[in-house]
Amino acid sequence: MSDSLTLYKVFEAKLGTALDALAAEGVLPSDLSRANVAVEPPRDPAHGDLATNAAMVLAKPAGTNPRALAEAITGKLADDPAIASTEIAGPGFINLRLDPAVWIAELEAIGSLAADYGRSAMGQGRRVNVEYVSANPTGPMHMGHCRGAVVGDALASLLEFAGHKVIREYYINDAGGQVDVLARSAHLRYREALGDAIGEIPEGLYPGEYLVQVGQYIARELGDRFKDAPESEWLPIFRAEAVEQMMNLIKGDLALLGIHHDLFSSEAALHAAGKPDEAEAWLRAHDLVYDGVLEAPKGKAPPEDWEPVELPLFRSTRFGDDQDRPIKKSDGSWTYFGADLAYHLEKAAHADELIDIWGADHAGTVKRIKAAVAALSEGQGKPIPFDVKLVQMVQLMRAGEPVKMSKRSGNFITIADMVEEVGKDVVRFTMLTRKPEAQMDFDFAKVVEASKDNPVFYVQYAHARIRSTLRKAGAEGLAPSDGALHLLGEEELSLVKQAAQFPREVEAAAKAREPHRIAFYLYDLAGAFHAFWNMGNDRPDKRIILTDQPELTQARLYLAEQLGQVIRNGLHILGVDAVEEM
Repeated sequence: MSDSLTLYKVFEAKLGTALDALAAEGVLPSDLSRANVAVEPPRDPAHGDLATNAAMVLAKPAGTNPRALAEAITGKLADDPAIASTEIAGPGFINLRLDPAVWIAELEAIGSLAADYGRSAMGQGRRVNVEYVSANPTGPMHMGHCRGAVVGDALASLLEFAGHKVIREYYINDAGGQVDVLARSAHLRYREALGDAIGEIPEGLYPGEYLVQVGQYIARELGDRFKDAPESEWLPIFRAEAVEQMMNLIKGDLALLGIHHDLFSSEAALHAAGKPDEAEAWLRAHDLVYDGVLEAPKGKAPPEDWEPVELPLFRSTRFGDDQDRPIKKSDGSWTYFGADLAYHLEKAAHADELIDIWGADHAGTVKRIKAAVAALSEGQGKPIPFDVKLVQMVQLMRAGEPVKMSKRSGNFITIADMVEEVGKDVVRFTMLTRKPEAQMDFDFAKVVEASKDNPVFYVQYAHARIRSTLRKAGAEGLAPSDGALHLLGEEELSLVKQAAQFPREVEAAAKAREPHRIAFYLYDLAGAFHAFWNMGNDRPDKRIILTDQPELTQARLYLAEQLGQVIRNGLHILGVDAVEEM
């Protein structure tokens, strides 16, 4: 079975052949749309292996009775040797039970495809730009960035696994006032490195000790010539030096999580290239920007210092916003929204689709930036799908109490702190155990618990248990073999059925842009394997290694080996290591 031809697609094709035959006989109209026909697992596994709604969907437009159509469809499927039995449920749902040979063949497909099992051609090589993290370059990566970083990175890997070409991008916000504050903070530490007593860090500058090394580096590079120079001389130089050093720190922090971007785009470079001006010119030419006065702030009366100012406004009310939004400030500088428009237009020129991973605090800007990108990209003759995934913050806990202090920065927990304490795999997997839009607690004690309640342990332990079993069998001269897979019983085949869901889960997760689905799936697969293993504790005949039944043992070892392969493939998508022992 090829990487794009999953078991479900095979049976969709079989169903399609049956429907073609009915159309040829005049039972169904030949031009009937089958877009809503699905082949999927039944909600209750006791009902069979596959279910289809074909009769329910097609009966009405075909002018026939659903149950009668279901009987006609099952009649066409009955002779297929891969289908052991068919059953019509309720008003016309069709349940199928597959011949055990189908599951044996799928198990062998896992063995032959190995690391490629579950890969899909669904993406058809479409270029998807996934922008994630994009934190201001003013400090080390902290927990406010961690969840979005992991979600974005796992999503990029998922899309690659599903056949897309992915550009992992980081947008450096190096053009705002916060970068001037960074430069002044770095200059203070630079003076300190040259021997000045700087005392307490003044209000408004960044106090983090991470800037000590930045100051020392600049002192080594530039000497003392800017120690007493006026700010106008050193500010642009220190801005560039400090941003470069902070980005090196950020890249190092992200590397601790196994995160590496393909592209780092600079907001300052975007402005220097005149991209916002180009975007504004296009928007004005298409009547999407006009000069107007913003409404007064809502309330009983405008604040005393409020004055009506004419600004260039984007017509965001056309796209459902509650008011039009300025793309420039009263001093002529660009608003963040205005610069963001130009940046997204630039990204759209090099991709077929854009995905941004944002913190939930940016929810209010989603609608207007999506509208603006849609207008801009369509104007370029190439409408670009654009999606924004919002990620909620994580509450750090220790023994049930909130954690606030950091040993490195004095006021926040860094990613480096977390990875040092619990490890990359724990951080990454845990961040994917809930939907990103849901609130999450990260309890340092619970995430390293060796229990079923700790998903990362539970999944990694399943893989380690499989590898340990294979090593033990090897010591006894037994190795996995597909020579006697017909000896596998119903309990073993139920594990194959669960493993066979993986390609379908990959495509569904990629289509929904939801990598956490893979974490959920792996937890369920691990649970099924642990249950089978525990069965052997109560029933010796169900143990994987039976030295007096070498053929059955080799078949079970082959099954265990392929379950381990599926777990590895899933963990690979999530950026988590499959450990050999625990």
